[in-house]
Amino acid sequence: MIRILHTADVHLDAPLRSLALRDEGLRAQVEAATRGALTRLVDTALSESVDAVLIAGDLFDGRERSARTAAFLLAELDRLRVAGIRVFYIKGNHDADNPVTGMLDLPDNVHLFGARGGKVDLAEGVWIHGVGFEQRHVPESLLSRFPDPVPGAVNIAMLHTSLAGAPGHDNYAPCRVSELAGMGFDYWALGHVHKREVHATDPWIVMPGCPQGRDIGEAGAKSATLLTIEDSRITVTQVPTALVEFAQTALDISQADSDDALRAALRAHLDAVRAGLDAPTGVLRVTLTGTPPRYWQILRDRDVWQETVVELAAVAGDMWIDRLVFHLSPPEARRDTPGASEELRRTMDEIAGESGFRAAARAEVAAVLEDLPPALRARLAPDDTAVEALTDGLAQTGAAQVLARLKGAEG
Repeated sequence: MIRILHTADVHLDAPLRSLALRDEGLRAQVEAATRGALTRLVDTALSESVDAVLIAGDLFDGRERSARTAAFLLAELDRLRVAGIRVFYIKGNHDADNPVTGMLDLPDNVHLFGARGGKVDLAEGVWIHGVGFEQRHVPESLLSRFPDPVPGAVNIAMLHTSLAGAPGHDNYAPCRVSELAGMGFDYWALGHVHKREVHATDPWIVMPGCPQGRDIGEAGAKSATLLTIEDSRITVTQVPTALVEFAQTALDISQADSDDALRAALRAHLDAVRAGLDAPTGVLRVTLTGTPPRYWQILRDRDVWQETVVELAAVAGDMWIDRLVFHLSPPEARRDTPGASEELRRTMDEIAGESGFRAAARAEVAAVLEDLPPALRARLAPDDTAVEALTDGLAQTGAAQVLARLKGAEG
């Protein structure tokens, strides 16, 4: 029996991004979360007594040169060497861009596949094939560089690829799943796309996802893939890897008719989320939905509820709040109640539709965006359409806050 651990996109020392990192305690915990994920991977390799670890690209992150990162990595690889575990590694686009990869004297248990491709026998009847990146931008397919599978053996191929394209990921070493399936390999150990997906099982075509999410956009449990080869048959299981798990959750509070009821609902929800996390630490974005009877009071006191949910998350254990989102609707019975607040609502709706107001509001938003760092500005409003949507959203939120204060007082 042969056991192999497949991972990719470790992105050593990549920063985690979240509003929750304003908390100093959390920031200290997650500062080296990607290192912790690699350590957890190595721990798993040792506890499962694997024969090899496959790293399918992007072990490093960006162009930063760090002797500390190199020393940490070498120490982890040496733990595998001492245990007699071999490592097979291909460079991805981030590795090709990182100067550390050209400086490291890797331990003798590590085999680095070059851009020309090659194959290595892991054990009798099991071969590892791989093609790596030699530069960051690889717009062409690399499939022609793979050596033919070894007849009568289990053949595993390593490739860093965007496949036919994935949202949020650049197009690198493109190819189709059908092309991979037709090349005669038994398992494709892929990397590049950060979301886990098993594209096929005959042959296995597996994108393991990143072992540590970096922001709320990479929410959910993170894992590596453990292969077991027995009698030329491959079985696959997932093993958890992340130290910090990002999660997006929703809670319907339509039945919360008092502050106590809302606190109880939030407490029960957070306890349930905590129980379902695979990682030791959670960072949550919680969205409140529904038509609660005290809609206007809740909206008026949103800052208080933000702090309340932060405290309840801490009580639930090792959880922090990235953001509390209010996606609520006022109860129908009260929406059209005559009064000063309804007259104000109609007036604000009319103003929001006026071209002069829209132009002035858009200019204000554009001025604020200009003061932001380019990377953040590109994420918030990459084009004119996004600026318009952001302006409309801010106007609606502001109007809702004004109404909440007035209606909360009326209530």
